[in-house]
Amino acid sequence: MMMRRFVVLAVATVVAALAWSRYRGRRSAVPRTITGIFPNGMAYARWGSGPKTLMIIPGGPGNQAPGGRGMGMMLGTLRRRFLERGYSLWVVTRKRDMPEGHRIADMADDYAGLIRDEFGGRVDTVLAISYGGLIGLSLAARHPDRFEHVVIASSGYRLGERGLALDLEFARLQSEGRRSELGAFMFRMMLPRNRIPGLDRLVGVVLGRLMVAGSHPYLRSDALVEAEAERAYDARDILPTISVPVLLIGGDRDEFFPAEIIEETARLIPDCTLRLYAGKGHAQMLTDGRVPEEMLDFIARHPRSETVARASEAPPEPVVAEA
Repeated sequence: MMMRRFVVLAVATVVAALAWSRYRGRRSAVPRTITGIFPNGMAYARWGSGPKTLMIIPGGPGNQAPGGRGMGMMLGTLRRRFLERGYSLWVVTRKRDMPEGHRIADMADDYAGLIRDEFGGRVDTVLAISYGGLIGLSLAARHPDRFEHVVIASSGYRLGERGLALDLEFARLQSEGRRSELGAFMFRMMLPRNRIPGLDRLVGVVLGRLMVAGSHPYLRSDALVEAEAERAYDARDILPTISVPVLLIGGDRDEFFPAEIIEETARLIPDCTLRLYAGKGHAQMLTDGRVPEEMLDFIARHPRSETVARASEAPPEPVVAEA
């Protein structure tokens, strides 16, 4: 038993040391992190001050304030490549203290309103990830004039059944304030093939503390609001109304959005470029060095002059499933 504990602690120490070393090696080349909260209650983390804007809608459920160190390490190569291309990067969460019944469509309207009020009416590129991808699809359908390009990563028109169950558990742990269990849950999602007994609980303590740094008084209720909105969401009816090109990136081993859902999402969008990576799971996409290159290539191949959004009324609401 003592030997097993020693091995677990040693592995965790090595993993942490490697991550810290990698982070410190790149730290000097990355602008410092600016964090804050917009007047409408949406928190942000920003890097750089380039003239072009990449707005990132992160996953969930949960609207923790995006922290500089953890979020920066997760974005990795993607952040570096876009900073090199003259972008400022903004990670923006859902607003705080959302009312019960706040839908994905309402969250998309929140982002559209934020872009109107704080970004001069339009951003260059939207990258919507996982839960954020649900919002990104609604944003593309309802407000195509608010961005130049849109990329949906590790997402689709709805979650698979297992993914929905996992997200509901994730929201429950947040709502109950069970930080260490929440951290262990996140570790299992990031490293599903771990075979070291107890490592998830050990690392979970650290990850749980990192999440606390982004907590706020409304997090517990907001996580449940987001979970209910996610459970009710099915975007199949609105996807054919999307009038702008979409880049959809996913993995064929995604445990939240199965490959068949990602592929069906691509088929339903009139102009969709699909990149489905073999052998990749849900939490592995952002760290894949191909993603920023796919995005930059997509942006280069779709100049705004060819993708001006058609002015139209808002499309139909997504189908709301029975509870």
